[in-house]
Amino acid sequence: MMNIPTAEQWVCLQCGYNMIGEMPDICPFCGARHDRFMAWDQAEKTYRVTSHAVNDVVSQLLSAPKLGLEHAAYRVETGQGAVWIDSPSAFNRDLAPVDAILFTHHHFMGASNQYRRIWNAEVRLHELDAKHRLSALFDIDRRFSDDFVAYGIEAYHTGGHTPGFTFYIYKDTLFICDYVFLTGADMRFNPYGPEQETIKRAQRIHEVVKARPLKTVCGYNYVADFADWLDGFERLIQHR
Repeated sequence: MMNIPTAEQWVCLQCGYNMIGEMPDICPFCGARHDRFMAWDQAEKTYRVTSHAVNDVVSQLLSAPKLGLEHAAYRVETGQGAVWIDSPSAFNRDLAPVDAILFTHHHFMGASNQYRRIWNAEVRLHELDAKHRLSALFDIDRRFSDDFVAYGIEAYHTGGHTPGFTFYIYKDTLFICDYVFLTGADMRFNPYGPEQETIKRAQRIHEVVKARPLKTVCGYNYVADFADWLDGFERLIQHR
C-alpha cells in the first residue's frame, strides 16, 4: 500500500523550495514571505509534473504551470533501474517510481522526501551539502564523499557552486544542473555562491568532459547540444 505523506510541508511559490514541518515566516532559501507558500497537498492539485523526452533514455521533468523559479529534474532509464537526477519541487503521487534520486547539490532536493517515502527510493547527496541547514530535515540514505558509479551513472564531485556540487554522466548525456546558465547565445557561471571557487572548479568539469563522446547537456532549465555547450564553456573559462 502506498504511504501518502502526512507531515506538514510547504512549497514556496517564488522559488519552489520545500519546507518541512511548521510553516516558517520566510522561505529559508529565497526569503519570500509566508503568504507565498502553499501546502504540499494543495500544490499537488495545482501543479502537474510533466515529462519531456530528451533522448531514448532521458526525460526532463518540469511542473505545469511553472512553479516559481523551479529547476528541471531528469529521469534516466538505466539497465539497472530508473533514477532521478535532482527532484521536482511538486509532489505528484501518480508519477512512475524510481529506484534512486541522485542530487547535484542541496538546493534542488524538491519534494524528494515525499517521493522517497512512497517509493522507498534511495537518496544520495554529497556529505558536504548534507551538512547544510537546508538539508537538515530531508532524508538522505547515502552521503558520499568521492566520485562513484551507481546504476551505470558516473558521479563526479567538483564543488564550486556549493561545496558538494556533483555532476553526472550517463552514456552520452551530461547532467550539469545550474553550474552555468544559458542566456540566449551567452553562457555565465551561476552567480549564487562563491564566485572564485565556482570559476576554479569549472576546470575539473572541463577536464572530465572535454574528451568524452557526449551529445547532450541537461541543465537548470535547458537541454543543449554538447558540442555547442562545450564551445561556450571553454570561452567562459578562457575569459576568466
